[in-house]
Amino acid sequence: MIIIEKNGKTIDEAVEKALSELGVTREEVEIEVVNEGKRGLLGLGAEEAVVKVKFEQTPLQKAEKYVESVMKNFGIDVALKSSFEDETVKVEIVGDSNEVGKVIGRRGDTLDALQYLTSLVVNKGEEDYIRVTIDTENYRGKREETLIKLAKRMAAIVARSRKSMTLEPMNPNERRIIHSTLQGYRNVTTYSTGKEPNRSVVIATKKKEYGEDYVSKYRYNRKENECEGL
Repeated sequence: MIIIEKNGKTIDEAVEKALSELGVTREEVEIEVVNEGKRGLLGLGAEEAVVKVKFEQTPLQKAEKYVESVMKNFGIDVALKSSFEDETVKVEIVGDSNEVGKVIGRRGDTLDALQYLTSLVVNKGEEDYIRVTIDTENYRGKREETLIKLAKRMAAIVARSRKSMTLEPMNPNERRIIHSTLQGYRNVTTYSTGKEPNRSVVIATKKKEYGEDYVSKYRYNRKENECEGL
């Protein structure tokens, strides 16, 4: 809950100051009059009106307000499409390619940082955890497809060469995609190595389980660059 106190020549003036600062309407807040104010006599003994305005933000409002403030501070001209369902706040950032490119950053680093910070803001003071996802131009979906293809391609190379391979550093969510994609493969295994933010996924063979002749247990599909039966 946000509580601010404002002064004004009248109660209405003090309330309007508070509403303007919060960016909300009267219907969204609870108003407490601390001092009704006095006009005084010939300017003597006058007192300003004082009000306390209480505003209970929803998780969606917290997310929107924070993301909008970040975009404004960095001079990025975009719009937001937001929704809240199943205890998840979803924020889609909409704009031209140059503007959203600034939001995405290098391999999504900026977008991930914005999502993480927004999650901290949204969950402050909440009893139950609220999941936050921030996306733009379906970047996350496209990135997941890319990582799934990468995982399968690298697994094929590892199985064929019988040499472990360390992928480039990735954030926890991207590493999860790699691990999940290769979880059911019989001839390779995955694990993470290193320290954040340079933690990477290693794809290795399961030599002990299949022995030296395990290569014959799969068929390599050159067209798809994947191993069938891995």
